[in-house]
Amino acid sequence: MGEYKENSLSLIGAIGLGTGVMISAGIFALLGQVAELAGTWFPLIFIVGGIVTGFSAYSYVKMSNEYPSAGGIGMFLMKAYGKGTITASAAMLMAISMVINQSLVARTFGTYTLQLFGGDELGYLVPILGVGLLIFAFLVNISGNAFIQTFTSIVSLLKIIGLVIFALGGLWVAGFSITPAEGGGGTADSTIASIVAAVALTILSFKGFTTITNSGSEIVKPKKNVGRAIVASISISLIVYLLIAWAVSSNLPLGEIIKAKDYSLAEAARPAFGDLGVWFTVIIAIIATISGIIASVFAVSRMLAMLTNMKLIPHKHFGMPGRIQKHTLVYTIVLAMVLAVVFDLSRIASVGAILYLVMDMIVHWGVLKHLRNKVDAKPAIVITALILDAIVLAAFIWVKAVNDWLIVAVSVVFILLIFVGEYLFLKSNPVEEEEHGHDH
Repeated sequence: MGEYKENSLSLIGAIGLGTGVMISAGIFALLGQVAELAGTWFPLIFIVGGIVTGFSAYSYVKMSNEYPSAGGIGMFLMKAYGKGTITASAAMLMAISMVINQSLVARTFGTYTLQLFGGDELGYLVPILGVGLLIFAFLVNISGNAFIQTFTSIVSLLKIIGLVIFALGGLWVAGFSITPAEGGGGTADSTIASIVAAVALTILSFKGFTTITNSGSEIVKPKKNVGRAIVASISISLIVYLLIAWAVSSNLPLGEIIKAKDYSLAEAARPAFGDLGVWFTVIIAIIATISGIIASVFAVSRMLAMLTNMKLIPHKHFGMPGRIQKHTLVYTIVLAMVLAVVFDLSRIASVGAILYLVMDMIVHWGVLKHLRNKVDAKPAIVITALILDAIVLAAFIWVKAVNDWLIVAVSVVFILLIFVGEYLFLKSNPVEEEEHGHDH
């Protein structure tokens, strides 16, 4: 297919894509929410999230080694379940969770940018700024692979350096003491369920590694480099997350971290560095969210294009010219805009976490039941990944059902609509079963 260029992404480019997605939504939008659920020792939750993600990544690395593909997870699911409702629905869950992630990043961009102009009083501007960023991401994405790779790699490096400077500066001001954030009043006691639920959000902050699998066939020497890129991206992100979480924890009481949960990094910079620190942090947040959204839009439009080519999802041109991938790019951006306008940050993150964990479990089950010999996967590791996902998902749904049942309802409706919609679509548009080539 002319849409995919083999060897157009280097190992460094792939790591740039992975960290580009991860270190945007992850730390800026979710740190305060993780603190709210986990309480005093919230930085440690990122380690737990990294471990759970490590077990999860095993299935994806094994699949990528066997089936490097520009369709990534869509291709993996097809190899496990064939061309049917499960494959199409789980791939759509992944795609929608990625679009939700884009709207999360877009709102984060708006929230942090407003810290330069008076913050909360101008809250109505958050979705407007978010939509503006999504339009910019669309324009960058229609300019081609080489530019995206160069842009995301340079920007990923810049924001990682910036965040490490922020974290080390914050820890230096606090005397490098690794002490938990004090209560600071108004903080609810964490329960075991809420601490486990916090892991779900940290998993969301690591899930950017799947971006790499979605560009599998375009990476140089994919059978070797996809796995390397995934491991490197998760490791780099974990180190950055830990440093930042400890810096925030050392400089702000827990109550203030939770109060400023949508922009807690900017708030933590204030006692350490004053207004200059806030500006520095906001500029890094802007750089990080821009690179994150460009990388994520790039990946999800590719995946939707592949599902369309496999005739697993309906496609309408709406009079648009050009390739299918350009059309899926438009759909991706429009849906992300709608979500960015309708939902606030914590609700977007929660729906994204639920959809992603459900999809992740479907992938692990497919590897365990249908492909473990073919991809040479160790059942014990895949079963562990499944169990960890199930525990985290159950705790997260329980906590949300008690505190914000609408989120659980919206997530269930999303999942049902996707599965029922795909079942009806495939029933009226049957796809012939075939061994789909993986050499795009």
